[in-house]
Amino acid sequence: MVHIFEVSPQKLVKETSEELKGKFEAPNWSIFVKTGTNKERPPQNQDWWHLRAASVLRTVYKDGPVGVSKLRSKYGSGKNRGVKPSKFTRASGNIIRKILQQLETSGLVQQQKIGVHKGRTITAAGTSLLSKAAKRVEK
Repeated sequence: MVHIFEVSPQKLVKETSEELKGKFEAPNWSIFVKTGTNKERPPQNQDWWHLRAASVLRTVYKDGPVGVSKLRSKYGSGKNRGVKPSKFTRASGNIIRKILQQLETSGLVQQQKIGVHKGRTITAAGTSLLSKAAKRVEK
């Protein structure tokens, strides 16, 4: 059996995003929004919502339990402030929150509290989805 970390993350996310297209749809407003205040334009890729959802699912598998705040920091980047030095800004929390809610309603992640850590963890269905995608990527 192929482990999720043995395949290329880019190929795994691409394959998983194809699976997620059948589970939920991107909101209507997603074609107009930027992914954060640090970006100048919306994403050019039409499937960016499902690609981000697949990436979030992999991150929850790898780092869980994880919350919106940690994911905002992960997907943030430097903001071009013109003549002034660049400064790190976090990604949009609304996008990440909606993606986590969609993953939760489709049964791939769940809210959990482990000790003092509270956030979302992956379910057995989510692990199975990632494992099957990793198996297809390796072939």
